[in-house]
Amino acid sequence: MWPERSQVYLQDSSRSILIRVSLPAIPRLVDLAGQSLLRDQALAIAALEVLPMELFPPLFIAAFAGRYSEILKAMVQAWPFACLPLGALMKEQQPHQETLQAALDGLNALLAKEPRPRRWKLQVLDLRKNAHQAFWTVWSGTRVSIYPLLEPEVAQPMKKQKVDSCRPAPKQTLAPLEVLIDLCLKEGTPDKSLAYLIQKVKQGKGLLHLCCKKLKIFTMPIQNIKKILKIVQLDSIQDLEVKCTWNLSTLRKFAPHLGQMGNLRRLLLSHVHMSSHTTPTKEEQRISQFTSQFLRLHYLKELCLDSISFLEDHLDQVLSCLKTPLENLSITNCLLSKSDLRYLSQHLNVSQLKNLSLSGVNLTNVSAGPLRVLIERASATLQDLDLDECGIMDSQFSAILPALSHCSQLMTFTFCGNPISMHVLEDLVRHTIGLSKLSRVLYPVPLESYEDVSGTFHLGRLVPLHARLKQMLQELGRPDVVWFSVKPCPRCGDRTFFDLEPILCPCHMPV
Repeated sequence: MWPERSQVYLQDSSRSILIRVSLPAIPRLVDLAGQSLLRDQALAIAALEVLPMELFPPLFIAAFAGRYSEILKAMVQAWPFACLPLGALMKEQQPHQETLQAALDGLNALLAKEPRPRRWKLQVLDLRKNAHQAFWTVWSGTRVSIYPLLEPEVAQPMKKQKVDSCRPAPKQTLAPLEVLIDLCLKEGTPDKSLAYLIQKVKQGKGLLHLCCKKLKIFTMPIQNIKKILKIVQLDSIQDLEVKCTWNLSTLRKFAPHLGQMGNLRRLLLSHVHMSSHTTPTKEEQRISQFTSQFLRLHYLKELCLDSISFLEDHLDQVLSCLKTPLENLSITNCLLSKSDLRYLSQHLNVSQLKNLSLSGVNLTNVSAGPLRVLIERASATLQDLDLDECGIMDSQFSAILPALSHCSQLMTFTFCGNPISMHVLEDLVRHTIGLSKLSRVLYPVPLESYEDVSGTFHLGRLVPLHARLKQMLQELGRPDVVWFSVKPCPRCGDRTFFDLEPILCPCHMPV
């Protein structure tokens, strides 16, 4: 990697001006040394035994850029750091099949050696593209920093054990080497790199562990998903997104794998539907088989459930299995019963709840009491509240306003798509004006902005109402609060935004 071109300023004495001259940058000695080594593959590999560790990263960058597979394979085996962040060198637009295979071949050769090489320190091969970016910029000379030794992210601290000095020490078992990757499972063109990686993990005979912190599952046959998950160290997964159109039968097959993800912090599950060909008793059994897995998720902090058809009258089964308080809870586009909302407000531990979203949950025919209690109980920690498209009426919204006024940490509040009058919106301003951290509120177009009961939006009616709210904020000393007026267009579906001026959808733009 070459330094940037340098710039020199020369002074023209006759005209007393400075002239900027761009000169080619002078190559660093370390770059010249690396280029010299790479010209002789055998010499480069032999030099790794005595090469100072400071020279490994720049030489690796040069070998990676030039696709010197044999040198890369040898450098992996001699890598003097605990972690090799290979993924940070991979660019999306460039193929890396050959270089990745060279690195994995080097790992397999390394694991086959016994005793291990003298300079062995490698514990983690990190293939994530967005991790450890600073490591390579430091060593390449584009950024100056103190000596950056990478520690493996997934390594666990060793437990001290008492040793009986009278007995011979048992033979030390070789610690497995970990390959860290973010997985996205979906149908389409086969991922040759992933297939090769899985093959090498199988050949490693337990000495090569495939670890994954972030796992996304899209539309893919469940049998293919299960085959891949058998290879992954499931307790390494911390962030799981399942965006598949599954029925309960498929979810039941996936459930045992979920139960093994003991370090899971975040779970997003969407679009699970009930089967019309199964008896209610069978459906209940499948729901229990799934919800019981939450008993094993001791570190879950964020739960997002979207378009889950079985949630109605079963919310207590899901939430009662949680072992720790949630920080983020999102239940969107789901049907919830009165008993579900009562459980949510009275029994859920909300002592640490920061974000709450009930967007798309119909609350029109439900008493505002449970929602008011839930907001009150979470008022000390709640930062973001989303009540979009809940069908909340004036009387219900007025009932929760006192609870909102106690949310001292609230920063964002959105409740678009609810039929609220201008009078209640003005009450909202008065109740929340004392919340110093509240800086963003998305409110629905007031009912007075419609021409008729069919919901025809009239821009001319909205403008003065919006101006009145802005004036209230100015008079109350909070002009910094950003208020948007949002309304979906019945023709194109786009929304009309308001801040200082309206941002209209194409249907309202002049021809």
